[in-house]
Amino acid sequence: MDGCIFCRIAAGQVPANIIYRDDEVIAVEDLNPQAPSHALVLPLAHHATIVALTRAKPTLAARLMTVASQLGAERGGERGFRLVVNTGEYGGQTVDHVHVHVLAGRRMSWPPG
Repeated sequence: MDGCIFCRIAAGQVPANIIYRDDEVIAVEDLNPQAPSHALVLPLAHHATIVALTRAKPTLAARLMTVASQLGAERGGERGFRLVVNTGEYGGQTVDHVHVHVLAGRRMSWPPG
C-alpha cells in the first residue's frame, strides 16, 4: 500500500525507532506515547485490521501477539502491561494497517485519561 505509513516504515522508507524486527513482524516506539513505554507491533505485510489478518494469515496473527506479549513482559515486568488492538473507525483505529499497542510503565485506568 503506497500511502500506508506503516508499510513505509516496514520498507525502511520512513525512519522509526525499531526495537524488534524479524521476517514477519516489526516493533517500533510510538511517536505519541500514552504510557512511559509505548510500542507498536505490526506485520510487515499490509493487512488493514486484525479481522482481515486472522482470516488471511492466522499464524501471522499469532506471531504478532507473541511478539507483543514478549515486549510487554520485558517492559512491564511483574507489574504488567496492556495490549490494545483498535479495529475500524468505531474501534478507534486511525491507521489502516493492523498494529498492537504495547503499553507499560504505569498503572492503566479504564476508561483512559
